[in-house]
Amino acid sequence: MKKYLDINLSAQERAEALVSEMTLEEKAGQLNYKAAAIPRLNIPEYNWWNEGLHGLARAGTATMFPQAIGLAAVFDEDILHKVGEIISIETRAKHNMYSAQGDRDIYKGLTLWSPNINMFRDPRWGRGHETYGEDPYLTSQLGIAFVRGIQGDGPVMRAAACAKHYAVHSGPEGIRHEFDAIATPKDLEETYLPHFKALVEAGAEGVMGAYNRVNGEGASASEFLMKKLEEWGFDGYFVSDYRALEDFHTKHGLTKTVEETAAIALKLGCHICAGYVYEHIMPAYNQGLVTEEDITRAAIAAMRTRIRLGMFDADCEFDKIGMDVVSCQKHNYYSLEVARRSMVMLKNNGILPLDAKKYSKMAVIGPNADSRDALIGNYFGAAERYNTFLMGLQDAFDGRVFYSLGSHLFKQGYSGLARPHDRIAEAVATAQHCDVVVLCVGLDANLEGEEGDAGNEFDSGDKYDLKLPAGQRLLIEKVLEVGKPTIIVIASGSSLNVEGDGADAIIQAWYPGPHGGEALADIIFGKVSPSGKLPVTFYETADLLPNFSSYSMKNRTYRFAENNVLYPFDFGLTYSQVECTDVTYKDGAVSVTVQNAGEMTTEDVVQIYIKDNKSPHAVRNHRLCGFKRVHLAAGEKKTIEIKLDKTAFDVVDDTGKRFIDSDSFTIFAGTCQPDELSQKLGGGKYAKLDLKLS
Repeated sequence: MKKYLDINLSAQERAEALVSEMTLEEKAGQLNYKAAAIPRLNIPEYNWWNEGLHGLARAGTATMFPQAIGLAAVFDEDILHKVGEIISIETRAKHNMYSAQGDRDIYKGLTLWSPNINMFRDPRWGRGHETYGEDPYLTSQLGIAFVRGIQGDGPVMRAAACAKHYAVHSGPEGIRHEFDAIATPKDLEETYLPHFKALVEAGAEGVMGAYNRVNGEGASASEFLMKKLEEWGFDGYFVSDYRALEDFHTKHGLTKTVEETAAIALKLGCHICAGYVYEHIMPAYNQGLVTEEDITRAAIAAMRTRIRLGMFDADCEFDKIGMDVVSCQKHNYYSLEVARRSMVMLKNNGILPLDAKKYSKMAVIGPNADSRDALIGNYFGAAERYNTFLMGLQDAFDGRVFYSLGSHLFKQGYSGLARPHDRIAEAVATAQHCDVVVLCVGLDANLEGEEGDAGNEFDSGDKYDLKLPAGQRLLIEKVLEVGKPTIIVIASGSSLNVEGDGADAIIQAWYPGPHGGEALADIIFGKVSPSGKLPVTFYETADLLPNFSSYSMKNRTYRFAENNVLYPFDFGLTYSQVECTDVTYKDGAVSVTVQNAGEMTTEDVVQIYIKDNKSPHAVRNHRLCGFKRVHLAAGEKKTIEIKLDKTAFDVVDDTGKRFIDSDSFTIFAGTCQPDELSQKLGGGKYAKLDLKLS
């Protein structure tokens, strides 16, 4: 038996043995994302590029979940782990099916280029809805859970997760190929790198570089960033973002030729090129720019990942996973469960949950009311069935539902032959005719997204401001003027100010997946209590935000905000009132008593914040250091323990040094931030503990 087939050896030993049997040209052929077959070694071709952000994407039918920002709003590591597990099971099933058909094309492999763990530092960034929000700790914990769900805990991985885009990457999209993100040592250590470190230490098999430069170095082959990976013990594979290496010589001016780019990337530790630069490895070798050792090292890393996936095992347990699991009833029901928990109720004057017996006619209005695009986000697969907001409300309401589009998503009118705002009259008449209005507005991933995917009045996927398109703003104004009880539902992946002060309730639905309509109806009619929390700050206006191109954290996110907050990070109402009391701290964990003081069973998220009372290096406000989702019946009381982040009491100085610099802290426990605005908006009672550390 060939040594590389011996499952009793380590993946490293097997990879070394396998690569030792390859010619130099064969080794080089394994370093492109479209890896060539080596028939004499029984190695089939392999395409490294697959996606699993919130379900197996771009490979046909699969179970789809809420977009990543909606997954983050659930604030639950166990749920993220289960979502990752389902995605990887279906990835295996589709891989097995496609391989049996001889189809080894893109989106059919086992290396998932997910999750996207970049910091959502600015609400204008179009790709922010692919992330877990604005907080490094939340992102770390959810990312770790997702990675472990994807990869499993056995000797063979179900699929391989990939943390991207490393690093200091969050827009602007339009200039990402030539942009240099300048970040201070403090901001790097405090904001832009800790979640990557956490996922690497948790065993993420892959790391993907970003398009931009970071402090002058190309992110997909940066000496500084690669040294960080080495410090953290990374032993997986590193891949460039698609065609990011080409930017080195065409946009960034870091190299002069494609061969020079191939050489610098290979030597610094980029194992797989997503793009075409590594098609020039052999010319680079012939020019003396790379050595055989450089090529061998990268080939070993690539084959080590494939061996960890069981690709060369005679009897891999996961090869038996069949098509019956794909988009099965069990997986789809879990998607519905997650969608219910992801939606965030931002406002409620008491109208919700809606007493259906009081109303006989409901108006469902808006461009996102019957829109599939409002459900799916980006990087998506094909669900077998889609339940739009309109469909969900129609199914759940015993009375008559009247529907009106109201406006185009972004154009001034729906028909080019008609006058502007040609659907407003119908929307107003529909609202006048009905007893209650559900107004479905927002965006979709055709407007906020990746460079080139979006356009219209948005810039390469990014937003200019935090307002809805003009037609939707007029629609909201005219419908609210009717004076009927109105619930605004926002589908978006980012912070918006819908200027809906006159609404009776506001629900942030994100892009909730194919079961979004049923989930929304379940919340509106009180089948479940809303329990999602904002993983990002919602701001009042873009006018007071720092320059989009600045990567300074000053006045960004809840940790550093000075003003301009519309709805705080971690805010979200329920149909009950959960109160926290009796906070104690011992051995790195906080105990807190939580009670449902309301009259309805609910879930809520208990959050632990810490404020350093002395150090000049501390964040401006406070920071999240622990959280736990709890289920409480009406009147129920329980004591829970929440383990704190291991860096909970650390600060970071201007040189990037992390250390404990104080003996005086305040620990806050509640279902929202310990800030005045959260309390004013209806956040639950929180408790605090003044703590002296010796």
